Amino acid sequence: MGGLAAAAPCGSWGSPITAALLVAGAASPSEVVVDGDRVWWSESRPDEGGRSVVVCGGVDAVPPEVNVRTLVHEYGGGAWWAFGGTLVYSDHTDQRLYRMGDGGQPTVLTPEPDSARALRYADGRPTPDGRWYVCVRENHGQGGEPANDLVAVALDGSLRVEVLVSGPDFVSSPRVSPDGDRLAWVQWDHPNLPWDDTQLWVADLGDGVVSGAVCVGGGGVAEAGSGESFFQPEWNADGTLHVVTDRDAWWHLYRLAVDGSWEQLTSGGFEIATPQWVFGLSRYAFVGDEVWFARRVDGVDRLSVLAADGVVRDVDVDVTSIGSVSALGEGVVAVVASWVSEPAVVAIGPGGVDELNSRRDLNLGPDWFPVPESVCFSTASGEEAYALVYPPTNPDHRVPDGERPPLLVLAHGGPTGSARTQLQLSIAYWTSRGFVVADVDYRGSTGYGRPYRHRLWGEWGLADVEDCVAVAGFLADRGDVDVERMAIRGGSAGGFTVLAAVTFHDVFTAGASRYGVADLAALAADTHKFEARYLDRLVGAWPGDEAVYRARSPIHHTDLLATPMLLLQGAEDPIVPPNQARAMADALRDKGVPFAYLEFPDEGHGFRRAPNIVRALEAELSFFAQRFGFEPADDLPPLDVDGA
Repeated sequence: MGGLAAAAPCGSWGSPITAALLVAGAASPSEVVVDGDRVWWSESRPDEGGRSVVVCGGVDAVPPEVNVRTLVHEYGGGAWWAFGGTLVYSDHTDQRLYRMGDGGQPTVLTPEPDSARALRYADGRPTPDGRWYVCVRENHGQGGEPANDLVAVALDGSLRVEVLVSGPDFVSSPRVSPDGDRLAWVQWDHPNLPWDDTQLWVADLGDGVVSGAVCVGGGGVAEAGSGESFFQPEWNADGTLHVVTDRDAWWHLYRLAVDGSWEQLTSGGFEIATPQWVFGLSRYAFVGDEVWFARRVDGVDRLSVLAADGVVRDVDVDVTSIGSVSALGEGVVAVVASWVSEPAVVAIGPGGVDELNSRRDLNLGPDWFPVPESVCFSTASGEEAYALVYPPTNPDHRVPDGERPPLLVLAHGGPTGSARTQLQLSIAYWTSRGFVVADVDYRGSTGYGRPYRHRLWGEWGLADVEDCVAVAGFLADRGDVDVERMAIRGGSAGGFTVLAAVTFHDVFTAGASRYGVADLAALAADTHKFEARYLDRLVGAWPGDEAVYRARSPIHHTDLLATPMLLLQGAEDPIVPPNQARAMADALRDKGVPFAYLEFPDEGHGFRRAPNIVRALEAELSFFAQRFGFEPADDLPPLDVDGA
């Protein structure tokens, strides 16, 4: 901390990391596409209302009124692709596909649906002859559950769309071979999700038709969970199919041999894949006769190279988070970040690292950014779980002698997901004010193999909650935190973990839930297709196991509520509708437990608009300050706490 750091009560520390800084000029890059010598990427811009933009060479490639976003599976991803100087993208406004060339105007490629946004497209690739764009289509115009198909969209503007594959509940990752003669894809059916049991298929591809479809991986699974999860099928230059699968309990890279058998190319206690909540994910790329890939080991990403002789070496690059890996020259381009740097698009090769987009200037030294300790701790069930623990970090202040800092436990969403391994100003916001932050990879998280990922099956609302409680006890026993000032925070599935933790346990003294699930039965009965059967695995079959749903739903156990809560909700949320948060607020009010409820009329699932992001974070600080008895240095807007 330095000898000039002044002792001051935790929570009251002045910090330049304000809520406004989180969004000011923020433009989070995500998907990267290499098109010859051009590098394209997408950016999400909170200060433009959460608009997503495609950028090429540092210049916006779409008109200012265009928001490039698809609503397939509601979470989207894979909304665009670039090839030969041409951009194909989905417009958020109408969900139709458009084509744009250099300096041209958008040309619509898909027909107008009978109802608004009824036909949605994602995860496309062109055929080598430039005639077709093969992609996923989600059809909401037939009544009942939406249909997911693979389709070929004509690129000539004729509005012709041909159905290639139909029947499975879900399809993803259509990948065309270099010669244009074959198509690979992944498919799965309820109640699976893409990280459960899936199938890999290959078929002959003609002019808008497929034939001879064969399942080359998965299938014939007799027992739930005994199959495998396929991720990112890709054809290399010689037409050999590669894919990541977890058949050996970890997501590793395989190659399909001419005799139809699979050859495993990587092995060990790490994972290449990540959960496919969105389309467009890429974790490896072919670079000559090498494969460059990102792998998660011990909870952190590393960049590695698989040589032609099978030897794996790590690339010497200072990053902890890697995404959207694409080949570029003798190396790759990817979105990377570290503990002290936000995500950026960089080229990595023999000549070193070249940053392609400009990170925003935070005007802060690295001594403001906390570097976490990776901890492994025992759970209530005697198993192990993991967390990243961030210490109070502020060069101007230190914890006074005799004081222990407040704790903020973070429960990630999903619940199939993991803690983010990069600089997060949303965490530095708390550590720079004197909080300890524990980001928990509870049982069920990814990055630790298939068995660990499936430890949440039948245990959601139990194991994840136990692990958040256990890490709080672990840090308290070490003397790191104040047992009277322990808060828990999470959004979506993490919000459910928060609500369950404060309802069924008495460890935390405050909680903040963002669009969290309060009623599991309501979620099972009223959610979108992608997650419609998710709870079959995590909780039990609905409605047969209704008693289990009721037993784990905080809304049915409000008699146990005693922990003050902050509830944050988007009014337009299609995944966790606002009636759940409203019902929880009513229950807290009836019970006389202090709470505050903020509903944002222009937000869905996850806050995208800068003013709302700022308001939500400042509300959390105000709420915790009121509960923990410290005076923030910030000038915060008033937050009315009911029952305080």
